[in-house]
Amino acid sequence: MRKPLIAGNWKMHKTINEAIDLVNGIKRELLDFESADIAVCPAFTALSSVWEVLINTNIKLGAQNLYWEAKGAFTGEISCDMLKDCGCYYVIIGHSERRKYFHETDETVNKRIKAALASGLFPIVCVGETLEEREGEKTISVVKNQLQGAFNGFSNEEVDKIVIAYEPVWAIGTGKTATPQQAGEVHAFIRGWVRENFSDAGAGSIRILYGGSVKPSNIKELMNEADIDGALVGGACLDADSFVSIVTNSI
Repeated sequence: MRKPLIAGNWKMHKTINEAIDLVNGIKRELLDFESADIAVCPAFTALSSVWEVLINTNIKLGAQNLYWEAKGAFTGEISCDMLKDCGCYYVIIGHSERRKYFHETDETVNKRIKAALASGLFPIVCVGETLEEREGEKTISVVKNQLQGAFNGFSNEEVDKIVIAYEPVWAIGTGKTATPQQAGEVHAFIRGWVRENFSDAGAGSIRILYGGSVKPSNIKELMNEADIDGALVGGACLDADSFVSIVTNSI
């Protein structure tokens, strides 16, 4: 039985004080909640402050990106060790906004995943198609290519430490949500791809999250799909009551 994971991607929101207020509100309501794993992914500037609130709780800290080199003259980047020093457990890799605005590729996603795994961080690896690709009936081929690029060169043991997030790009921040059936079909394909390319055990244990306008009102229906194991939440995670409701309704 795969334990659900609900992760909040705060994106470029919240000052340090705002982040502390938000995570305190989440912690207050979810401190004893054990039925799902919970993670929050603030902006880099707030990681350390949020970690101070979360130490010794059931809520994990995640980052929104990393660079694959350990150190060096890479202005504006952040390393795995820096993230771990802030208390990070998870790291989001390959989000569609990174691909769209900052020219992330399947090759750089692969490098980031390798670096995360080598350092002991747990990657949440994002895949998903654009509206044009979905309307052109290319969803499966796009997701397959992203998976092949992201997971190139990994062993069964390494795949066991990865979370996949299916995020249809057309549903991110638009208010549109893939129907549970649409999402479930792609999740089933992803699980089948893992089975075919790695192992039955890996396919059975890997958690595949849905992301794209997840809200308290649709999380339960999404979670009823057999292959959906949680959510990577965007805008709805920026309000404590909303995020708490998504977590508690995910089981």
